Amino acid sequence: MQSRGSSNRLSGLVFPSRISVLMFSMFATMASIYVAGRLWQDAENRVYLIKELDRITGQGQSAISVDDTLKVIACREQQKKLSALEMDLAAARQEGFVSKHLSESTKTQPRKRLVAVIGILTRFGRQNNRDAIRRAWMPTGAALKKLEDDKGIIIRFVIGRSANRGDSLDRGIDSENRQHNDFIILDNNEAPEELPKKTKLFFAHAADTWDAEFYAKVNDAVYVNIDALGAMLATHLDKPRVYIGCMKSGEVFSEPTHKWYEPDWWKFGDGKS
Repeated sequence: MQSRGSSNRLSGLVFPSRISVLMFSMFATMASIYVAGRLWQDAENRVYLIKELDRITGQGQSAISVDDTLKVIACREQQKKLSALEMDLAAARQEGFVSKHLSESTKTQPRKRLVAVIGILTRFGRQNNRDAIRRAWMPTGAALKKLEDDKGIIIRFVIGRSANRGDSLDRGIDSENRQHNDFIILDNNEAPEELPKKTKLFFAHAADTWDAEFYAKVNDAVYVNIDALGAMLATHLDKPRVYIGCMKSGEVFSEPTHKWYEPDWWKFGDGKS
């Protein structure tokens, strides 16, 4: 239990401490107001300076750094160079120059796969047969190209070279080819005993030159119905590795004087007939 005197002394100590707290609070409040005012003033000054800079430069945008400015200048310089190059390229194209990459890509552009490549095996001294075929079922000139584009069928006469390269036989074929442009001239000797090799060379040449579904060979005494052939081949397009033709059957003629003489009769397993 405390006495009255001690209570008076305690009250005297508490009163001055309350005044100190009050003074400290007022001082802190004024300091906060002062700092906030300075910050607000600085912010207003920065906004004002930016607006003035935009007004003076006429850009209407915020100021950018030196690095960004250099990048913008570099981009503008590159744009000028690009525009100049585009003008040079346009002028070069007008003069007939074409980019090597464009020309190569045009050459290698994939084309629609052909339906068939037909080789008509012929030989020297058979121009009458070839002319009859041209009149009967093999188009000539622009019609030959149209057959390739519209129906995907290529037709060529197939012949070898004379044993005496460059003689009148070779010159006759070259002249006929210049007139009709419908030959495949193989680099082998044109002779009856070379017929199997000639056939093999034709198929190899055709497969290497054209991408087709079928490769066919006929003789220059055969009439071919192109429309019927195309329709028949179309029914086999979904079958891989199709062989259509006459396999060995029946008699094989080994006598050279026979009309259907087979020079390689011995390959078929039969004796001489």
